[in-house]
Amino acid sequence: MPKIIGGSLTEHREQTRNKLFAALTALMADRGFDAITLADIAGAAGIGRTAVYNHFPDKESLLLAFITHETDQWVASLERALNGVEDPVEQMRAYVRQQAQLKRVFHLAPGPELRSVLSPSTRARLREHAEPVEELLRRILRTGIANGAFTDQPLETTVVLVNACLSSRGVPDDGPGREAAIAATEAFVLRALGAT
Repeated sequence: MPKIIGGSLTEHREQTRNKLFAALTALMADRGFDAITLADIAGAAGIGRTAVYNHFPDKESLLLAFITHETDQWVASLERALNGVEDPVEQMRAYVRQQAQLKRVFHLAPGPELRSVLSPSTRARLREHAEPVEELLRRILRTGIANGAFTDQPLETTVVLVNACLSSRGVPDDGPGREAAIAATEAFVLRALGAT
């Protein structure tokens, strides 16, 4: 029987999943998703290849679990950042700053675009993970439009445009230009929204 990591089976499962997530992230930074196997992920995680199947039936399931985990963490972090902030302009600033914290490994991985190598059912499920993020943005926009902080505009189109702007690589991951790039992005988004 394999050695249990942590104090309980639940803790073991969570730590194993985290190792698999970290391995997937590292491998995706180096090569495209299509060039990675579950055996590669298991090896990078230091986990037996067959043990991976106790957690995920295939690498697409692993990818979806990871992206869902990261999205849940991000939404919780944004909710904390928005807690007690009433002004929609300041809420939008917090949204932009939180987006700047996101890693872009899945958008920048070498090889074909991630969506092009996934099955149709996985692509559909991948789309679902963005819904809580979009709902937070809708809430900020609705409030801002309702109280006149933002100009009246079509909500669904604006959600897509704001997220498209923020998903680009315009903000460096680190270095002296990072804060200036975030401030410029905030200003750009707020101008686009007609912030008063």
